[in-house]
Amino acid sequence: MKFGAIDIGTNATRLLIGEVDFNFTDGLVHKHSYIRIPLRLGVEVFDSGYISESKIIEFKKSMQAFKLVAEVFDVKDLRVCATSAMREAKNALEVKNYIDKEVGLNMEIISGHQEADIIFSTFSLLNKEENASYIVIDVGGGSTEISVFEKGEKINSESFNIGTVRMLKEKVSKQCWLDIKKWLNDNIDVSGEHKVFATGGNINKAHKLLKGQFMKPTSIKKIRKLRNELRKLSLNERINKFNLKPDRADTIVPALDIYLFIIKILKTKSITVPKVGLADGMIYTMYLNSLNE
Repeated sequence: MKFGAIDIGTNATRLLIGEVDFNFTDGLVHKHSYIRIPLRLGVEVFDSGYISESKIIEFKKSMQAFKLVAEVFDVKDLRVCATSAMREAKNALEVKNYIDKEVGLNMEIISGHQEADIIFSTFSLLNKEENASYIVIDVGGGSTEISVFEKGEKINSESFNIGTVRMLKEKVSKQCWLDIKKWLNDNIDVSGEHKVFATGGNINKAHKLLKGQFMKPTSIKKIRKLRNELRKLSLNERINKFNLKPDRADTIVPALDIYLFIIKILKTKSITVPKVGLADGMIYTMYLNSLNE
C-alpha cells in the first residue's frame, strides 16, 4: 500500500510517496517518489512573525503540486504535518485555513513533542536491541528535539527553539545553548557512553558525503572533520565541491554545529544515522492505522 506524507518544515516542504518495507535494506519506507521544495517559511516567520501573502501563494502552489503527484500515485492516504515555522507564525491558523480550503487538504500543525513521537515511532523496528538504551537527536530548521529511550520506551524528551534557519537568522540566544546543556545534565548520566541516533536532512546528507552505511556507526572525528572542511568554504564552493543544493549548502554547517555541541556533552565517540524523518514516521503511522480498518 502506498501512502503520501507532506512535511512542511522550516527550511523546506517535502512530499514522500512510499510504502512500508520490513526488509530494511535502506530504511523502513520504500520510496516511490520524493520531492523537496525550499519554501523557507522560517526566514519570514523568525524575522517578522508572519508568513507574507507572496509566500502563502508559493505555499499554495507547492501543496497543489504535491496533491497532484499523490493522486498520480493513487495513495491510500495522504497526511500533511507542519512543524516549527507554522507553530510560531502569528497568522498560522489563517494560512492553514486558506491552504486547506484552496487545496483541499487537512493540514496538522503539530507540536515539537508530536513531531518527535512520529519520527521515533519507527525506532523500535530499526533498533533490534530490545533492552538497549539510546538517545535520539533531531535537528531541523527551527527546532531541535532530544529524546531518551530505555528498553525501547521513551522516558523523556524536550524540544528546543534552536535550528539551522534560526541560526542563519541569528535568532538563537546564548541561553538556549545553556538550556540544552542543563537539560542533558539533568536527564542523562553523561559520565557514561551512549548509543546515539541522529536524524534530519542535514545529518543524512553528511552521512552520505562520508559514505556511511545504513545503521552503521559513524565516528564523530569524521563528522567534525567534514564540518571543519565545509566551514572554510564559501556557499558556492560547498555547492560545487560537494554537489549541494543552495538551501542545503547554507544550513549544513549550523546543523553539524548543533549535533557536535550535543554530542560533546554526551561524550560519545560515534553516532548512527538511520535516515528516518518525519515523513517516514507519518507513512508508518498511516500504515498502522490502515491495519485497523
